[in-house]
Amino acid sequence: MKLNHTLTALLLLLFSLTVKAADTDVILPEKGVADPDGKIVWYDGKLLPLFGKGWQDTASYYDRLPAKAKEIVRPPVWSLSRDSSGMYVRFHTNAKSVKVRWRLTKKNLSMGHMPATGVSGIDLYTKNAAGKWQYIWNFAGKPRGVTNTATLSAPAMTHEFMLYLPLYNGVRSLEIGIDKNKSLMLPTLAASEKQKPIVVYGTSITQGACASRPGMSATAMIGRRFGMPVINLGFSGNGRMDSELAPLFAELDTSLYILDNLWNMPLARVKEHAEPFIRDLHQRRPQVPILLVEDMSYLGIHPTAKGKVLYAIFNKLVAEGIKNIYFLSNEGMLGDDSDGTVDGLHPNDLGLRRQADVFIAKLSDLIKQEKLQILP
Repeated sequence: MKLNHTLTALLLLLFSLTVKAADTDVILPEKGVADPDGKIVWYDGKLLPLFGKGWQDTASYYDRLPAKAKEIVRPPVWSLSRDSSGMYVRFHTNAKSVKVRWRLTKKNLSMGHMPATGVSGIDLYTKNAAGKWQYIWNFAGKPRGVTNTATLSAPAMTHEFMLYLPLYNGVRSLEIGIDKNKSLMLPTLAASEKQKPIVVYGTSITQGACASRPGMSATAMIGRRFGMPVINLGFSGNGRMDSELAPLFAELDTSLYILDNLWNMPLARVKEHAEPFIRDLHQRRPQVPILLVEDMSYLGIHPTAKGKVLYAIFNKLVAEGIKNIYFLSNEGMLGDDSDGTVDGLHPNDLGLRRQADVFIAKLSDLIKQEKLQILP
């Protein structure tokens, strides 16, 4: 009898070790909180890997700038940095349905030229049979202070997910709900997902205006194309190459800086601020490539007046022997049919797709020339 108990205990121990070896990425139910009826276990989003976040020491978990920036940057930049644009979590599950519960930080869910699904929505993607990310669901949510809950039934045999956070709203809390008999697992990351992120500094367009949903922002599309994280540092109306931001951005361990600021900079400011900002960033991170981007024109103007000034600065820096500086013109970014914008200024989904394609082509070319070391 004693022998049987010992053998049973040994078998249970071996089974436990086997399970642990096979399921090392399973998040234990003890780390979640069960509903009163015990059917669903809710896991804090902080248990999952968060992509698109540059700094860890933030005032709120889903902020885009570090807490110290509040005393450094202009108030509108700080306020916009509380928006979660560009951030997403990744997870696996063997559950047939996924629940999401979250709270937003702002009262207003939409803008006059941008829907609530893009301003405040969360976007869920899953990997299809071909291994490509495929959009399956969006929900805009309710205003600040109200808890949102949504349920999604997963397509057959697809259990790998990417959940994008809002472009122009902040996230106070995020939870994933899974049936108590199923598992929430950490994702198995590809090599590209572990490499240094691309950092994009820009304006409202970088932040995501006017995408119909978060997954349609240009930075999100670039990230999916290269299978790597992109840190979105777009600040609506305030991407002005403020000098205090260069030292902050230089703290990031990144593979590439993209500077797409001309939309928010009058011509005089481009002449005065662009070169010092670029030089400062380059001096602090001389090994990191910098891509300078010309502002777009829905009328097909090329080059723009500000683009000419930026191109002259680019040529000056190259002539001085400064390495890792590149330039991207606006050709093709909005097409030639005037259908790429919402209001003659901000791209719609079509315009953002065209913009992303031009960025992707440029980055692919730099990779081909071995000027940029990221995995294609």
